[in-house]
Amino acid sequence: MNSTQPEPLLQPIRLGPFMLPNRIVMAPLTRFRARMPSRAPWELNAEYYRQRASAGLIVTEGALISPMAGGEYGAPGIYTEEQVEGWRLVTQAVHEAAGHIVLQLWHMGRQSHRDLLPGGAFPVAPSALPSDNVSRFPDGTTKPHSLPRALETEEIPGIVGEYRTAAERAQRAGFDGVEIHAANGYLIEQFLSDDANRRTDRYGGSVENRARFLLEVVKAVLGVWPSRQVGVRLSPGNTLGGIHHGNRWETYSQVVSALNQQYELGYFHLVEPHIKGASDAHEGGGAVVVSRHFRPLIKGETRLIAAGAYTREAADAAIAEGDADMIAFGRLFVANPDLPERFAKNAPLNPCDYSTFYTHDEVGYTDYPFFSEHVFEQAELRRQEPQSVQGPGSGEREEVGV
Repeated sequence: MNSTQPEPLLQPIRLGPFMLPNRIVMAPLTRFRARMPSRAPWELNAEYYRQRASAGLIVTEGALISPMAGGEYGAPGIYTEEQVEGWRLVTQAVHEAAGHIVLQLWHMGRQSHRDLLPGGAFPVAPSALPSDNVSRFPDGTTKPHSLPRALETEEIPGIVGEYRTAAERAQRAGFDGVEIHAANGYLIEQFLSDDANRRTDRYGGSVENRARFLLEVVKAVLGVWPSRQVGVRLSPGNTLGGIHHGNRWETYSQVVSALNQQYELGYFHLVEPHIKGASDAHEGGGAVVVSRHFRPLIKGETRLIAAGAYTREAADAAIAEGDADMIAFGRLFVANPDLPERFAKNAPLNPCDYSTFYTHDEVGYTDYPFFSEHVFEQAELRRQEPQSVQGPGSGEREEVGV
């Protein structure tokens, strides 16, 4: 790499109408900090995203598109005016900090529990088959997901319409775009799976039929947003939520090709099988690098964002080798609100406090230190110390939580 050029992650890139300052994406991170019972974002959420606005792009945690889309206590929604106003606090905070932010549209499908749905309703899914996951409750307990009911064919256009309405609300809330969550075992991926989807109507059977729901959702959202401001998140290696495929790579190759041929999307957000609950074995043998596998199918100005336990070095290599245009970081952004600055300065990283990932207050959410603040605080402490107690080399290396 030319020493006069910034490393790949720190180079600017155009995404649709936006020139982003770097290729570092804040991954969608469910944190369960919405105000309950309204599921509306509030000042705490606005501060959390403002702190991380130096990312080239922020993808928010999933926002539930309807009351029936839920399955976790504390997850935010985008189906009421109160929620729109709450998200407007977030977008204003990020834009005031010169950041770019898109809203992830989310329906959990069968990954839910009746106790978390209006009137104790059954979760909905393409088929009445159970998830293998659990819902968390505010008292710290978990319950296995409820057995869902299969959606009637005539109900499906109504859910597609909910995605469109959610996209409209996201626009009114001031977002720069939206991401359609079609990954991680939730409703859209349930339709894509020939194991979770046993339908015999036009939404089941062939890959084309199983992909119909996703393509209808994309078309509906593009009726609201310019195509270059819409992304789709896919997890071809995912097994979370009891998702299995007869041939996952053939399925996803057809899905990516169909989306790329029909729509000029802003980006595909692909999850690598480096995380818990993912299958990295290609049918026929050998590990798969998802971004490299699907890169040839993604044409034109559509960007490829890769996610999945990337280190800084692996991220730079993926961009330099042409496997991805941008890299999404999750846990590193949880603990390091100023992650791009730390990368630019080769600064140490804060460790994650895993015990606070899914709690409901500011601890482990907005209280992680910035590197610049840490350096200033340490310098001030050294200035106040008597010179006689400072040994040779004192203060040569600043460590944050290492």
